[in-house]
Amino acid sequence: MPLALLVLALSSFAIGTTEFVIMGLLPEVAADLSVSIPQAGWLVTGYALAVAIGAPVMAISTAKLKRRTALIALMAFFIAGNLLCALASDYWVLMIARVVTALCHGAFFGIGSVVAAGLVAEDRKARAVALMFTGLTLANALGVPLGTAIGQAYGWRATFGVVTIIGIVTISGLIAILPRDKQQENGSILREIAALRNGGLWLALSTTVFFAASMFALFTYIAPLLRDVTGVSPEGVTWTLFLIGLGLTIGNLVGGKLADWRLGATLAGVFAAIAITSIAFSYTSRFFIPAEITLFLWAMASFAAVPALQVGVVGFGKDAPNLVSTINIGAFNTGNALGAWVGGLVIDAGLDLTRVPLAAALMALIGLGATALTYLSARGRAALAPAE
Repeated sequence: MPLALLVLALSSFAIGTTEFVIMGLLPEVAADLSVSIPQAGWLVTGYALAVAIGAPVMAISTAKLKRRTALIALMAFFIAGNLLCALASDYWVLMIARVVTALCHGAFFGIGSVVAAGLVAEDRKARAVALMFTGLTLANALGVPLGTAIGQAYGWRATFGVVTIIGIVTISGLIAILPRDKQQENGSILREIAALRNGGLWLALSTTVFFAASMFALFTYIAPLLRDVTGVSPEGVTWTLFLIGLGLTIGNLVGGKLADWRLGATLAGVFAAIAITSIAFSYTSRFFIPAEITLFLWAMASFAAVPALQVGVVGFGKDAPNLVSTINIGAFNTGNALGAWVGGLVIDAGLDLTRVPLAAALMALIGLGATALTYLSARGRAALAPAE
């Protein structure tokens, strides 16, 4: 595998860490900026909405650039946003900084996937893209717990300072190692936009939205749940986040194999498993060992959906794979925002924190219904058949 793929993996690690680490630092951020936990949760929502809105906009805005140039420019946005996070003096400056950081997210993963596939021979393209996205799963397994530990020890701003340094290393690697583009054919924007008229594609995107909503309704508020309900120490939260990250990584690998076997059945099973483990956590969250086991199983179930969702969306949008892939990242983050908002509603309503996982389960059940309409219907199976 070319060294450039490792640079792309490091990029996805940095981007994934800055997106998810805020969950582990939510109590520290809320206390330092004198806002409530649900208000701090809006930092997750704001980031996610910025990705959802910015992904297609940035993809179209950079369509005429060489892909190498586009990736470098997007990473520069990332560095500027994280530096502003580290220097943020109040809540709204931090919110603006998160939005700036998020602008690069969707387009970087969309364009980066195309670049990764172009770096290797035809029979290694899937492995190349998988290696790039390994950085995202490692962000959950390593970046989030380490970033949380740094934030707890030295203040949450220090975490974003470290991510800024990683971004500088990454952009240096992109400039030095990423090969210059060969003659790049600029596709027709109108043709790609026309491919979005496929109704099945939008149903497939809705499954991504509800998957992410079910995950982030719980994940956004995992730190206060662990501290206030399970009774875990701040250091224990870090180790639990590591355990969750391990589950996410394993789930991603298992989900890829299952998706190649039966895509629709895999997604249906995953949504059912997310609902069951979320409901279970509502009860096991009061007891340390059962809570840890449940969260590990929940994490495995959650990221097992990711490969199937990506393959399914691209299957419905064959005529515009680059744009569709980028929009799917936006759909994921729309779900992030929805989930964080739903979980915040539960807390603002004065309900017990143990009700938050039940809201996550409800989102998963809606996703199960969307999966049945999209992938298990005769029309859905027929639409995906040529791609299999």
